[in-house]
Amino acid sequence: MQVVAIVQARTGSERLPGKVLKTLGGKPVVLHVLDRLRRTRLVDGLVLATTDRAQDDPLADLAREGEGVLVFRGSEDDVLERYALAAQAAAADIVVRVTSDCPLIDPRVVDAGVDLLLRSLPDCDYVSNTLERTFPRGLDTEVFTRAALERAHEEARDPYEREHVTPFIWRRPERFRIRQLHSDTDASDGRWTLDTEEDLEFLGRVFDALGAGATEATWTDVLALLAAHPEWEAINAQVRQKGEE
Repeated sequence: MQVVAIVQARTGSERLPGKVLKTLGGKPVVLHVLDRLRRTRLVDGLVLATTDRAQDDPLADLAREGEGVLVFRGSEDDVLERYALAAQAAAADIVVRVTSDCPLIDPRVVDAGVDLLLRSLPDCDYVSNTLERTFPRGLDTEVFTRAALERAHEEARDPYEREHVTPFIWRRPERFRIRQLHSDTDASDGRWTLDTEEDLEFLGRVFDALGAGATEATWTDVLALLAAHPEWEAINAQVRQKGEE
């Protein structure tokens, strides 16, 4: 089975415009995401799915410089369609959904999600670590079958379900077989994603401390770093995820 990670990305963020092109540790955020996903064992292909708007040309150009990254461009608002067509272009059987504002995404967590779905087939359509959160926000990983994605694309009418890709699936447990990926340690209070200036400051501290080892650092390495510097977590502790304000 062809397992493809599709990373959605655009520069039009409302709270922090151009956030995925911001620099951490001397490298754009989106490249951290792509480089870390290259370290997975169970992902066969990597796609950057961005919009067809001219303002996202720099994103597409940057991704094309990375060996082995397919660039797919589609609708800015209908992200579900963008995913379905990107999966088709990459001949994916299994899709891993990751967003480009997660520069600390852990290849081991991604592999764990893929492994759980593969071991559960044919009795599983969707695996995530987000519906029952035990990992920090910023390690969000969803893994689902191409068949489930195509069913969502064909049937979803709610604008929210078109914009956010997977709600059509996880809102319907009576139709889709859903499994949850949990960590042994409950670190669900952590905020390691990038959406505000406070997030950027927090992540800057982390990447400066990790230095040249940032790409290889696991999420448990980051937990250990934060245990030594608990004051860093206060930098963005008051930031609410968009939609949860």
